[in-house]
Amino acid sequence: MFLSQRKFAEEIVLRAKMTNCKAAATPVDSRSKLSADVGNPISDPTLYRSLAGALQYLTFTRPEIAYAVQQVCLFML
Repeated sequence: MFLSQRKFAEEIVLRAKMTNCKAAATPVDSRSKLSADVGNPISDPTLYRSLAGALQYLTFTRPEIAYAVQQVCLFML
C-alpha cells in the first residue's frame, strides 16, 4: 500500500501563497536560528495556525518534515 498526500501538500502551498518559491533539498536550514523577535508579525494569525495544523497533518505521510513543522509551531500566536 502506498499513501500520498501530494494534492494536499500542493493546496497548502497555494493557501500560503508560496507557489513562486524555489524548492529546497532539505525541509529546513538547520544552521539558522528562528526568533519571534525578528521580522514583522504575521498579518493573519488564524491563517498561520491553520497552515501549521495542515503541515502537522502532512507529517503522517511525510515524517521527514516533522522537525521543520515543529519549528513552525513554536511561533504560533
